Amino acid sequence: MKAAVVRALGVPPRCEEFPEPIAGEHEVVVEVRAAALKPVDKQLAGGSHYAKSRDLPLVSGSDGVGLLSDGRRVFFGGCRPPFGSMAERTVVPKAFTFTVPDILSDEVAAALPNPGVSAWLTLTYRAKLVAGENVLILGATGVTGKLAVRIAKLLGAVRVVAAGRNPEILHSLRQFGADAIIRLDAPTKELEEAFRREFDGAGLQVVVDYVWGKPTESLLAAITAREFATIKSEIRLVQVGESAGPTISLPAAVLRSAALTILGTAGIPPHDVLSDALHRVLSCAASGELLVDTDRVPLAEIERFWERSSPGRRPVVIP
Repeated sequence: MKAAVVRALGVPPRCEEFPEPIAGEHEVVVEVRAAALKPVDKQLAGGSHYAKSRDLPLVSGSDGVGLLSDGRRVFFGGCRPPFGSMAERTVVPKAFTFTVPDILSDEVAAALPNPGVSAWLTLTYRAKLVAGENVLILGATGVTGKLAVRIAKLLGAVRVVAAGRNPEILHSLRQFGADAIIRLDAPTKELEEAFRREFDGAGLQVVVDYVWGKPTESLLAAITAREFATIKSEIRLVQVGESAGPTISLPAAVLRSAALTILGTAGIPPHDVLSDALHRVLSCAASGELLVDTDRVPLAEIERFWERSSPGRRPVVIP
């Protein structure tokens, strides 16, 4: 079969012949219809992700949409290495197949679940967002960040502040529910002041951080108290991505002066939590409440498209 094969970490995969998958106990073979090309797929193939495989060759891709032998169309994940989703066929645990609403195209059904479920779980399972709270999304112009803005509103956030580096996409986020926007590429002092106005004004209880690095340092500087003060509300910051840098400097004064809790996404949640989030995201998509912009990428041209940037859009590989 044809597949996007990784033969060396850091080298884009090529469309090559690869052995056919054979299902084991509690597994199913999926005939792939579409597979999203996500940042994590590039990180895994590049060797920069903590979960990278050292057993090569392997097929890139972690999830997608396809058909089971009974004709049922499903979203799937958890491909058994060395098989991946960017192939004509793959093999996955039967428990990680989920029926897709007929109204959703293959491209949307492949592109939406990963960022949509990630944003949903970050806000609910990790940040424990409560209706009536205020939310800041750092990195709101990416695919997942855009969805996080919309999902925060769907979950009852009163005020959602979108912060990002792509000015065109950033200004469009008001139609997704953003009540205010902040340019992350502003000068440091200007950025700190913008964050400070939000915390001193309506206040922010939840921060979802897809960027880390210097923007997060500016945020932490903004919430650091300059004098002894009464706590207004606690802040839960969930660290999700590192598009602006893998490390930060964390002064002790930040933690001593602000009621701040820093959380990580903490890997894959229990299956029932994951299934419920996926069901809710797909239901919102079927009703038109969640959208994702996609670009079709033929499997045969995966090497040429691998390094291309599509701000705010999700490339989808079609076998």
